[in-house]
Amino acid sequence: MANEMTATPPDPVQCPVCFKDFEASEINRHLDLCLLKSAYDSGPSTTDETEPPLKKSRISAEAVPPSSGVNNTMAASSSSPSTPSTAVFSMFQTNRSKQSVKNEWDGSFSSKQTAVTAVNKGIKRSSPSEAEPGAAGTDHVKSHPSGSNRQTLNDLSPRKLLTIDKPLAEIMRPNTLEEYFGQNKVVGQQTLFRSLLDSQEIPSMILWGPPGCGKTTLAHIIASSSKKKGTARFVTLSATSTSTNEVREVIKQAQNELRLCKRKTILFIDEIHRFNKSQQDTFLPHVECGTITLIGATTENPSFQVNAALLSRCKVLVLEKLSVEAMASILDRAVATLGIRVLEQESENPEDQDQSDGHMPKIFIEQKALDTIAYLCDGDARAGLNSLQLAVQAQVSSSGLDGSQEILLKEVHIKEGLQRSHILYDKAGEEHYNCISALHKSMRGSDENASLYWLGRMLEGGEDPLYVARRLVRFASEDVGMADPSALPQAVSAFQACHFIGMPECEVILAQCAVYLARAPKSVQIYKAYANVKACLRNHKGPLPPVPLHLRNAPTRLMKQLGYAKGYKYNPAFSVPVEQEYLPEELRGIDFFTWTPSDA
Repeated sequence: MANEMTATPPDPVQCPVCFKDFEASEINRHLDLCLLKSAYDSGPSTTDETEPPLKKSRISAEAVPPSSGVNNTMAASSSSPSTPSTAVFSMFQTNRSKQSVKNEWDGSFSSKQTAVTAVNKGIKRSSPSEAEPGAAGTDHVKSHPSGSNRQTLNDLSPRKLLTIDKPLAEIMRPNTLEEYFGQNKVVGQQTLFRSLLDSQEIPSMILWGPPGCGKTTLAHIIASSSKKKGTARFVTLSATSTSTNEVREVIKQAQNELRLCKRKTILFIDEIHRFNKSQQDTFLPHVECGTITLIGATTENPSFQVNAALLSRCKVLVLEKLSVEAMASILDRAVATLGIRVLEQESENPEDQDQSDGHMPKIFIEQKALDTIAYLCDGDARAGLNSLQLAVQAQVSSSGLDGSQEILLKEVHIKEGLQRSHILYDKAGEEHYNCISALHKSMRGSDENASLYWLGRMLEGGEDPLYVARRLVRFASEDVGMADPSALPQAVSAFQACHFIGMPECEVILAQCAVYLARAPKSVQIYKAYANVKACLRNHKGPLPPVPLHLRNAPTRLMKQLGYAKGYKYNPAFSVPVEQEYLPEELRGIDFFTWTPSDA
C-alpha cells in the first residue's frame, strides 16, 4: 500500500493546528500528537478518548511504514503514540476514503492492545474502527448485552454468567430502547424525547427518578445511539468521584472537539445532586452556548438539589418507579439469557428440554418465585436482578458441578435473598417529606388505616421515631386543638414513651397516638387565629402600639408616678365579670378568630 501511495500520491492534507501538509494516511496520527502535546504540560486528560500515553518508549517504529513518503523527522514523531489514531479525527480519513489505511491500523491495534492498556493507567481505549462515545461511556456500553456485544453475552455459558464478578443488573443493562421497559410515558413511540433521540437532537436534561428505574441505562442508550450514528462524543462522569478540575478538562476537550471536528459532546453526570452549587455553576456557560449537552441523573428532587439557573437550561424527565409488569418483562429477559427455565413454561416447550449445557445443572424457577421478585423489589430493577442472581448462585454453589443434577428455585429461596420488601425511603430526601405529609393529611382526614400505613412506611424505612412523635405533638394542637384538648397530652405522652424505650417497642405507641388523633374531632380555630395574629403584626404600618398603661406592672415608685398599673381591675376581686380593655387602642374590638388580613 505504501508503494501505491508513493507512486500516485494524493493531495496533501493540512494540519489545522500547525498548518503543515501531510499525507492523508498520516494526518490522523500527526493530529493526535499535535493536539495532545499541550496535555503533557496541563496534566493527564480526564477521558480516554484524548488521553496521551504515559510512556513514549512503548511505541515501535513499525507504527509508521518506512516507505510512507514522510521525512524521517515526521516518521519519528508519528511513531510516538502508544496507540493508533482514535476516531476523534476520523473525519480526515472518511473524507479521503482511505479504508485500507484504516484496516492496517486495526491490525496494529489488535496486536498491541494489552500493552497499550497497561500504559494508559488501565483505561481501555476503543479501536479506530469504532466511533467511541466517550471514556467511561465506552466501558459501560461494551458491557451491555446488545448490539455488537450481544454475541459475546450469548457465548457465555449460564455458569459463567452466574459466577461472573459483575452484578447481573450490569450484565443485563439494555443498549436499545426496544429492551428498555417501564418508562413508556417518557420514551414511548409518540413522545417528544423519542423523536429527539431518533433525530439525534439531544437537549440538556435532568433524569429524575427513584433508584433502579433506568436513569443511567437511558443515558447509555443515548450513548449507544450516538456511537452508531457518529453524531456526538459521549463522556460519563460521576459526581461522587469527580473534581471540578476534571470537569473543566472535559469541557476543554469538548471545545476542541466542536471547533476542529464539528462534533458535539454529551456529558453524563451520574448523581449530579452530589455536586454543590458552585460546582454546578461550572456547567452554566457551556450548556448555555451549546459546547456540551448535559445529562444529569439524580434521585433527589431537582428543585432542591440543582441550581435554578442550571435547571432552567435543562429539560427535566421524571422517571417513575417500575411497575410489576415492567419488572416481569425484565426478569423474563434475564432468565432467558441465563438459560433458566420457568417451570410453568417447561411443559409448553418440550423440544427445548435437552438443550442445556452438559456440564451445567439444569436450572428451573417457579413462576411464583419470579412474581415474588417483581412484587417485592419495589420497582427497583437493580435490586430485582441482583436478588435473582444471588438466589441462583446460592443454589448452583450448593449443587456442585454435576451436570445431571436439576435445581429448582422456589419462592422461599427468593425471599431468603430479599429478606424483606425493598422499601424506598430516604430520611434526608424528598421521600421523607412525602411520607410525613401523607401521614399528616391522612390523620387530618380521619382515615385511621391510611394513617397507620404511612406511619409504617416511615418506621420500617428507618425513620427516627422521635421525629414522628414530634410531628404528632404538632398535629394535636394544629388540627385537633380545642375540639379535644386531651389530644395534646396524649401526643406528649407518646413522645416521652418513645424517648424512654426506643424502637422497635415504641412503634405500637406511635400507632396508638396516630389512630387516636385520626379519630379525634378536628378544629383549626387555634391554628387560624394565631396565623391571623402573625399576619396582623407583619402587616402593621408604622411603630407597633404601646402596651396600655393599666396593663403594665409598677414595681417602683417612679413607674407608679408615670401611671403604670393605674386603673387596673384585679379580676378575682370582683364577683361579676369585669369590663376592661386588654388590647391597644388601635386594635380594640378585633376578633382574631374571625378577622382576616384583608380587614386591616
